[in-house]
Amino acid sequence: MTFILTVGLVILLALGIPVGISLCVVGCVGYIVNMGDINAWFQLFSMPMKMSSSLQNFLLLSIPLFILAAKIMNGSTITKRIFDFANVAVGWLPGGLGHTNIFASLLFAGMSGTAVSDAAGLGQIEIKAMVDAGYDPDFSAAATAASSTIGPIFPPSVPMVMYSTISGVSVGALFMGGVLPGVLMTLAMMVMVIVYSRKRNYPRMPFPTLKEFSNAFIKAFIPLLTPVILLVGIWTGLFTATEAAVVATVYALFIAVFIYRDLPLSRFGEILRETARDTASIGFITAAAAFYGWVLARSGVNNQISHFLMTFTDNPVVFMFVVNIFLLLVGCFMESIAAIMVFGPVLLQASSAIGIDPLYFGLVMVLNLMIGLNTPPFGVTLFISADIAGISFKRMVKAMLPFYVPLFGMLILLSVFPPIGTWLPTLLG
Repeated sequence: MTFILTVGLVILLALGIPVGISLCVVGCVGYIVNMGDINAWFQLFSMPMKMSSSLQNFLLLSIPLFILAAKIMNGSTITKRIFDFANVAVGWLPGGLGHTNIFASLLFAGMSGTAVSDAAGLGQIEIKAMVDAGYDPDFSAAATAASSTIGPIFPPSVPMVMYSTISGVSVGALFMGGVLPGVLMTLAMMVMVIVYSRKRNYPRMPFPTLKEFSNAFIKAFIPLLTPVILLVGIWTGLFTATEAAVVATVYALFIAVFIYRDLPLSRFGEILRETARDTASIGFITAAAAFYGWVLARSGVNNQISHFLMTFTDNPVVFMFVVNIFLLLVGCFMESIAAIMVFGPVLLQASSAIGIDPLYFGLVMVLNLMIGLNTPPFGVTLFISADIAGISFKRMVKAMLPFYVPLFGMLILLSVFPPIGTWLPTLLG
C-alpha cells in the first residue's frame, strides 16, 4: 500500500502527468487496494464530494483575491512604479539592477503573495531592464527566479494560507513570522549580488539626488502603502487575512482605475480570466491533494511515516535536518500547495510530538518548498524566468547555482534559530 501511494505518485510525476491528476489517480488506486473488495469501486463515486468539501474553507477565499490583486498591479503601471523606486533606492550599489530586482521583489511581495506572480509580472520588467543595461540574460533570469521566492515568505503569502488551513495556526501569526526571514533573505541575496557583480564588473546607477529619490518615492507612494495597510490591519485585528485580501484587491483596483487610470476595461477582462484559470488550477490541486491525504490517513501510511520519524530521532535539530532534506526532495517534484496539503499533516503530527512550534515549523516548510520552485526538474519559476530571458533550461539552472548559497543559508539559519520566525509574532502577541 505504501509502495502504491508513494512510488506510484513519483512515477506519474516523473512522466510529466499534471500534479492534480496524478494525485487523483494514485489516490483512487490506493483507496481500492486498501478497501480490498468490489464495494470500493462504488464508494469512489463519493470522491468528488470528499474533494469539494476540502475547499469549503473561508480562509481559502483569500487565494483568488491575492492572485487578482497581483494581476491588477501587473496589468497597470503599479509594478513599473515599484521597480523604478527600487532602482533609485538601491540601484547605486555594485551590480545596481541586480539589487533593484531583489528589492523590488520584496516590495511586490507585500502585495501579491505568490512567487509566480512576481516572476511572471515583475520579472518581465526586471529582466528586460537588466539585459538592456548590459547584464547577461543568465544572471538576470537567475536573480529574478531567486528573488521571486521572497514573495511567499514576506506577507501576505498564499502558501502560508494553505498551511494555516491544515494546521490551525493563525494565518496572521504566520504572516508576521515571515517578515524577518523575508528581509534577511533580501539582504543575503543582495550581498551575493555585490560579490558576483564585482567579479563581472556590472554597471550601477549614479547615487540619486534628493529630487530623483523624492520623485520616484512620490510616484510609488500609494502602491507602497499596500503592505503597510495589510500588516497593520491584520495586527490590530481590524480585518482577517481573508478580508485583507479583499482590501488588497479593492485598493489595487482603485489605484489602477481611478488614480493612475491606466487599466483599460479590455485588459481587466483578461485579468479576470487569468485569475479564474489560476484559481481553478490551485483549487483542483488542493482538492486532489486533500483526497490523496485522506487516503494516506485511512491506509495508515501517515502514522507509519510519523512513527518512523519519531523513532528515528527525538532531537528537534536532527529532526528538522531530516525534514529539510525530505521537503527539498519533495519540492523538486511536487507543486508547493499540493505538498503542503499532502505532507503537512504527517510532518506536523511528528513535529508536534517532539515539541516543535507549529508556527516555526510552518515557516520552515514554506521556505523549503519555495526553494523547490527554483530547483530542477520541475521548478516553475526557473521555467518562467528562462522563457522571459530567452535562454535554455540548462543555462538557467547553471546561472542559479550562486543564488542557492543565500537560499540554503537562510533555510539553515531559520532551522537552527527558530526566533527568526517566532520573535515578531510573539512580540506582537
